[in-house]
Amino acid sequence: MEDKRGIFVENVTKVFGEQDALKNVSAKFGMGKIYGIVGRNGSGKTVLLKCICGLLHPTAGTVTVNGRIVGKDVDYPENIGFIIETPGFLPRYSGLKNLKYLASIRGRVKEDEIRKYMGLAGLNPDDKKRVGNYSLGMKQRLGIAQALMENPDILILDEPMNALDSNGVEDIRMVLLKMKENGKLIIIASHVRDDIDILCDEVHGMDGGILKKIR
Repeated sequence: MEDKRGIFVENVTKVFGEQDALKNVSAKFGMGKIYGIVGRNGSGKTVLLKCICGLLHPTAGTVTVNGRIVGKDVDYPENIGFIIETPGFLPRYSGLKNLKYLASIRGRVKEDEIRKYMGLAGLNPDDKKRVGNYSLGMKQRLGIAQALMENPDILILDEPMNALDSNGVEDIRMVLLKMKENGKLIIIASHVRDDIDILCDEVHGMDGGILKKIR
């Protein structure tokens, strides 16, 4: 029986006005691996990740996640966690309270799990500090905890190490490698060559909306 798990991008084009942000992109991302996407700002990396997550719909072509076409069979892929651009949180609430609120929307995760993933991301769940007073690095860690807290099968991360110090980078790399060992599929878009070299099993380059495998 054919394994339908994973992400299949087939002939995807995305047009904004007169600009082709993605040009006939095709790729397959299988479970149990970490994939890197590299390219300059404006090359199309974030647009592709948004199409995978259902935040944008292709002008042409299809994105299939775990056997279901995004935008046709399902609006947003199930069992997927992501960080794309700056995570948005309620600034008056603590980190734990923010994640509990977000978790309550779908009711899939309990407080002890939220606490566990905050700890994995290097945050103290008992810290009462308001998120509005967090440093950029702390907000990034909280975004990572949010992406992880429902233990998704697929993780989509756009520049996940932004604003993290060296200890934070090492913490998150270890978490991601452990997730890969557990059979998860992870896609990382990053400007940081070390992240790509250390983490990724396969690397794709994006330039002018065109995706090519480079390793």
